[in-house]
Amino acid sequence: MDNITHTLVGLMLARAGLNDGQKGAAVMMMLAANAPDIDFLPTLSDSMTFLEIHRGYTHALPLAPLMALAPLLLVKLITRTRFTLTAYLSCIVAVVSHSLRDWTNVYGVRLLLPFSPEFYRLDSTDIVDLVIFAILLLALAAPAMVSLVSAEIGSRKGSGPKRGWAWFALLALLAYDTGRWVAHDRAVSLIDAHNYMENRAWRIYAFPVRFSVVGWRGVVYGDGFVYEVPVDLSKDFNAGAGEFSYPAGKSILMDAARSTRTFQVFEKFNKVPFWRMQPLVDVTRVELIDLRFGSINYPRFEAIANVENDGKIDDVRFTFGDPE
Repeated sequence: MDNITHTLVGLMLARAGLNDGQKGAAVMMMLAANAPDIDFLPTLSDSMTFLEIHRGYTHALPLAPLMALAPLLLVKLITRTRFTLTAYLSCIVAVVSHSLRDWTNVYGVRLLLPFSPEFYRLDSTDIVDLVIFAILLLALAAPAMVSLVSAEIGSRKGSGPKRGWAWFALLALLAYDTGRWVAHDRAVSLIDAHNYMENRAWRIYAFPVRFSVVGWRGVVYGDGFVYEVPVDLSKDFNAGAGEFSYPAGKSILMDAARSTRTFQVFEKFNKVPFWRMQPLVDVTRVELIDLRFGSINYPRFEAIANVENDGKIDDVRFTFGDPE
């Protein structure tokens, strides 16, 4: 998820009572809720290092107690307050909240390092989800509005119902995530109920459509084809509304692209791959697309190599957006 969401979740955890009541407790929880993303810093100059490292060890549940120490010790040092077990456990909860939120989206997270390098993901929420953001903003703003109204009518000044709204936000997020998980399962079931090219699908995925509550992007893998089909849970599913594409077969040009570090790292990261080859004037453009992050016609995460006929690499690059 985005770091604003992680920060607000940390604040809600603090307001809900998961702190030691000491100075700087809320700041400590917000820092802890963002601590796993410290792995972003060594990857700033290299996209491939980003794919290799991000959402790895710093996000792993077995290492959450270690990750919780940095925000705890930093705040305790600045505020010169004593170390408490309650504060430490609260930081662990905040760190775990980060990993669990990341678990819900399509990027996934390596939750069980160092025991397993597997990326775990639910594909149920987008990396940026406006409903989640709205729930957290409401819980942030509501206490301030209540305090303002109380002041205007002459009521005794108080801190506002921050704890109640924090619990509302946390429970609303849990309910929303559960609903998204059920909706994702429903989208997959609708796609799976049909045949494609007169055959059953080999693999089926459903990915959230950004800024949509009911929209999903279905991806079907079959015998020699990939079928992309929209799913709108508010309407009857139209299995014929999608588009067939045909991945490139094995070739020496593809093998040449695979010999580069860019393709090796990305192929290991890519969980929903599509290979495409396009002859150009003097070279062949070899593309590897990750369909979790974009469609075949409008890819986002994509490795591209221009390969000459003798297998020599003319150019290789990775993009997080429009390659042009």
